Amino acid sequence: MSNATTPLSDIYSLTQDQTRLFRETLDRTAVKVAADELSFGVEFPQVTGPDGEWVRLPASLSAGYDGDAWSHGNWFCGFWVGLLLTSHLHTGDAKFLEWARARMLLVEQRADDPNTHDIGFIFDSSAVPGHHITGDARFADIALKAADKLRARLVTTRDGAYLASWGPLADPRGRSASAIDTMANLSLLYWAANHADDGSYRQAADAHAAMTARAFVRPDDSTYHAVEYDLETGARKRGYTFQGAFDESAWSRGQAWAIYGYANSARETGKLAYIELAERLAEYYLRRLDGRQIPPWDFDATGSDADIKDTAAAAIVASALLELARIHPSADAAAKWSRHGVAMLEALCRDEFTKDGEHGLLHNSCYSKPHNIGVDGATMFGDFFFVEALCRVVHPGKLRPLDAPRIPLA
Repeated sequence: MSNATTPLSDIYSLTQDQTRLFRETLDRTAVKVAADELSFGVEFPQVTGPDGEWVRLPASLSAGYDGDAWSHGNWFCGFWVGLLLTSHLHTGDAKFLEWARARMLLVEQRADDPNTHDIGFIFDSSAVPGHHITGDARFADIALKAADKLRARLVTTRDGAYLASWGPLADPRGRSASAIDTMANLSLLYWAANHADDGSYRQAADAHAAMTARAFVRPDDSTYHAVEYDLETGARKRGYTFQGAFDESAWSRGQAWAIYGYANSARETGKLAYIELAERLAEYYLRRLDGRQIPPWDFDATGSDADIKDTAAAAIVASALLELARIHPSADAAAKWSRHGVAMLEALCRDEFTKDGEHGLLHNSCYSKPHNIGVDGATMFGDFFFVEALCRVVHPGKLRPLDAPRIPLA
C-alpha cells in the first residue's frame, strides 16, 4: 500500500497511552496559555528569563539596525496568537478565539514590515491558521499582505534566486545575506500560492529552496546558519553563524529549520529531490543525536556548553518528521519517520513539559547561546512548534490542511 492511501491513524500508530498523553498535554497547554494571556497586557512573550518570568516585547518592534548590529525585532508575536488558536481548537472555548482576534489587531501592523524574512514566521503561525480554523477572510487578507512583502525579498543572480533574510534590500549587507531559518518561512509563500491561485509565490519559494540546497548544505549534510552571496554571480562567498558555536559547527536548530523547510517544499512542489534532501538532513540529525531525543544547542559545542539542550529544535524536528511521514510516497519510510517523530514528541511531553504554575511549555529551550538570550528556559517559537506537532497527531487537518503533494512524489 502506498503512503498516499494509508490512513493517518496507521501512519502514526499511536498507543492508547501516547494518545492520552498528547491530549492531556494539550489540556495543560490551554490552562497555561489562559493564565499567561491575562498577564501580558498589550505585549507579547519572547523567552523566559533566569527568574522564570516571560520577557515581553511589543508586536510593533520592527527589525532594523542598531548601529552596525542587526536587531530582529519582535518575530515571536505571531506564535502567541498561534497558541491561542490551538487552545481554542482543542478546547472549543470561545475566549481563546476572542483573545486571538484581539491580538491580531496588534500583530497586523507587522504585515507591512519590509525588512525581515521573519514576516513568514509571524503570519504563518497566526493569520494562516486563523483563516483555516475560522474561514474569516480578514485573516487571509492579512497573511496575503505579509506574503507580498516576503516575496519582494527575492534577490536574483546569474546562478539563481534567494530571499534576503535581514535588512532593507537597498543595503548590500542585508541584500547579500540569507539564513537557513528562511526555509521555515517559506510556508507563508506556499500558502499564498494556494490561496490566491498565484504561482509566483511558489516560484519564489522554490527558487530559494533550490539555491539554499546548493549553498547551505555541507558535504556531510549539516548546514550553515547563514550564507553571504556574491550579488552578481550568486556564488557563496562565505558560510557563517550568528547563533551556533562557530562558523563550521552544526547548530541543531538550523538543521531543524532545514528539515522542516524541505519537508514543506516537497509537499508544495512535488519534487522528489526535496523529500530526499529532507531525509538526508534528518539522517544527519539522528546520527548526531546518538540515541538521544533532545539535541544539544549545537552538536559541536564543547565543555560545559555541550550539556545545554535545545527542546525547541526537538519540537521543530518532531513536527517536520510527522509531516514527512504523512507525505512520503513509501509506506516503509513513512513508518520510520513517524516512529522518530512520535518518540521525540513523547519525550518532550514526559520529560520537558513545564510544571504547573511555571511559564511557558518546554524547559531547556535555547534561543541564542552566543548572546546568552533565552538559554535553559522556554521560547515562544519552541512552544508553538511543539503544539503544532501535537495537533498533527491529535487534531490532524484542523490547524493546517492535510494537503497532498501537488505532483506525485515518485
